Amino acid sequence: MTRPSANTGCAPKNWYNILADIPFELPPDIPPARSDKREALKLQLPLALVRQSMTRERLIPIPDPVSEKYLSWRPTPLRRARALERHIGTRARIYYKYEGENASGSHKLCTAMAQAHYYAAAGAERLVTGTGAGQWGTALAIACQEFGLACKVYMVAKSFDEKPYRQTVMRLYNAEVVPSPGRDAEPAGPSSGQGAIHPGNIAYAVTEAFEDALAHDGTQLSVGSGEAYSILHSTVIGLEALEQLGPAEQPDIVIGSLGAGSNFGGIAMPFIGRKLRGSSDVRCIAVEAQRCPKLTRGRYCYDYTDGSGVSPLQKMYTLGSRFTTAGGHVGGLRYHACSKIISALYHHRVVEAVAYPQSDVFASGVLFSRTEGILPAPESAHAIHGAIDMAKRADAQGTAPVILFCLSGHGLFDLASYEAYLNGTMQDMPLSDEDIRRSLAQLPQLNEQAVP
Repeated sequence: MTRPSANTGCAPKNWYNILADIPFELPPDIPPARSDKREALKLQLPLALVRQSMTRERLIPIPDPVSEKYLSWRPTPLRRARALERHIGTRARIYYKYEGENASGSHKLCTAMAQAHYYAAAGAERLVTGTGAGQWGTALAIACQEFGLACKVYMVAKSFDEKPYRQTVMRLYNAEVVPSPGRDAEPAGPSSGQGAIHPGNIAYAVTEAFEDALAHDGTQLSVGSGEAYSILHSTVIGLEALEQLGPAEQPDIVIGSLGAGSNFGGIAMPFIGRKLRGSSDVRCIAVEAQRCPKLTRGRYCYDYTDGSGVSPLQKMYTLGSRFTTAGGHVGGLRYHACSKIISALYHHRVVEAVAYPQSDVFASGVLFSRTEGILPAPESAHAIHGAIDMAKRADAQGTAPVILFCLSGHGLFDLASYEAYLNGTMQDMPLSDEDIRRSLAQLPQLNEQAVP
């Protein structure tokens, strides 16, 4: 095992906005059919976040209070995986941007700090959220502590039970953490105009958080991944990598794991922007869990971002807001859909996507731990496996690309999953076409001819 020296660089002063360079219009959001005035008020974002989701300005200045918080852990290191390269015998040069050294253990702190700042400035007193593996909940707990906000996290019950010390970290930062669904929840789950919501879905936890916000004055729902502003805030990852690699070593392939979009978007968006402006021919590849393949097997259509039937509908690649991934070991990639921005880029063939079975992913996670000395989160192990796969394909083709991937978090709270892999009890359970058909059959009934 060797540890390459880190190239630190400088922390960016701006976020990069991909909307400045996209050569097509994004399909508009559609207001929900089920909504009243009170619900609409609760869905209102701080105006700063609304503007960030709509502006065509390429660079958005990072507010001083957020920039000061970033300096406690940014810039993050960029390292070359030389030991991994030697082990697999590749001619490719593999780099990784390591986001696991902050208190939350992942890249999620980038947008958590920004959102806590904007919500506090807008008068919120308390933020609530849903989380899958717990990385986002941990990040928001830390950010709320920093900006004087109370915090409650609804954590998908499977992860809640398997990762008790993830709860402990959130509680260290004064967050309240509860399983979703609650132990005394009704079988039908949270209220929904669309029918029952499956409790194995992150959308269930988000819906519980939203209903909490409806019930308490001064409380707002915060989401960590799929929205345009959360991806925007995460672009500090790719911007730092651009500078750290330098002009002579720019990547041919950029890889990130895909839940709702902030991980892949954070590392890839600055490189996609260069591609759209004609200064690069980089391939940007989103890596999905085979158990939740929204880009590779989902449908590009309008759907809810949560399961309440209250949030606006967005056009995106989706498996349906009632889709569930029961039995998988990758909590952070269980979200049913993909960011509308990344969905549009995939639809227009600007980015690529691939899905891998979890046993192959965990094998690559173990290999990376043994060669590079960092135990990756299962979500990040998808990006590692993608990098190894692309390097081997390049070797077969006689090329030697520069490959960059985002190592978005450590796996020290994921030992139960690694134990299942090491014990041989982990099983791959690919979705059948019938599984996907049943889930997509529950999509909102819209006249697609009447909307873009």
